[in-house]
Amino acid sequence: MSEATLDLVAVGNALVDVLSRVDDAFLDDQCAKYGMQRDAMTLIDEKRAVELYLQMPEKIETSGGSAANTMAGFASFGGKGAFIGKVADDALGKTFKTDMKKIGVHHTTQPLIAGPPTGRCMILVSPDGHRTMNTFLGASVELSPTDIDRNLITSAKITYLEGYLFDRELAKKAFITAAEYAHEAGHRVALTLSDPFCVDRHRHDFLTLVQNHVDILFANEEEIKSLYLQDNFEDAKSAVGDHCEIAVLTRSEKGAVIVSKGKEFAIPAAPVKQVVDTTGAGDQFAAGFLFGFTHGRSLEESAKLGALAAAEVISHIGPRPQISLRSLMAA
Repeated sequence: MSEATLDLVAVGNALVDVLSRVDDAFLDDQCAKYGMQRDAMTLIDEKRAVELYLQMPEKIETSGGSAANTMAGFASFGGKGAFIGKVADDALGKTFKTDMKKIGVHHTTQPLIAGPPTGRCMILVSPDGHRTMNTFLGASVELSPTDIDRNLITSAKITYLEGYLFDRELAKKAFITAAEYAHEAGHRVALTLSDPFCVDRHRHDFLTLVQNHVDILFANEEEIKSLYLQDNFEDAKSAVGDHCEIAVLTRSEKGAVIVSKGKEFAIPAAPVKQVVDTTGAGDQFAAGFLFGFTHGRSLEESAKLGALAAAEVISHIGPRPQISLRSLMAA
């Protein structure tokens, strides 16, 4: 096993998030006109992204992407990490790189010189705090195996893969490359399933990835049921135990269930005064869990850190913490 000098390296979509609070009438109208899935993620083209952007009221823009948000939370806890993700050589791409540097996360992936612009995710937050996402992936889907830095992967205790990136064949190959580098070094691989519709599109490939290359799996209730084609959570939970070392299954206000080596335990959701925006809840749960796990904490203690981070992020607009998550550990 090679010595790890980083705690975590993530591979995922490098996006800029554009968030807007909207009423149900606006959301219902958009769903009816354009076929977007309420409370889920819909892929859109550049033309639709521009059109939707112009219609969204009171926008908040922040560098995002699921795994990048996890790295932001991980760094906020005090973890040392890096991010592999593709942006274009444009203004938004430079903003993304600058933002990652500011939070202390290494991002050295070469930008795309010719091709689509930097990707962005248009997030409509409904009155109940849930988010409906419309994603133009842009340059992020151009990530290929050649972008996977072997030295970076082998220097990390855990390599964390973002399921949203799984829509392109090149990205699938990049995942396998990253997993092989990590395991050759004797280190672990984690995967987040990201979205049930993403799982629906690539179920066979996801199952192959989980069974052969993944040590730690993150999924919410709908994602894990989709992966195993089960109608109820208990059956899906039973199935995943045979396929990876650790499964971290989040259930919103019901908390989370951790399954590992034939054992399981549940932890409650951390209290929050008001749910403002659920964007980034799963990302930050992963951040807290991975920080605890890479710093020698038990599975239960790690999951509790995840719950604290998720509670913080759903209490405000935006997918990244607004306070130092490290301060929560002493609270």
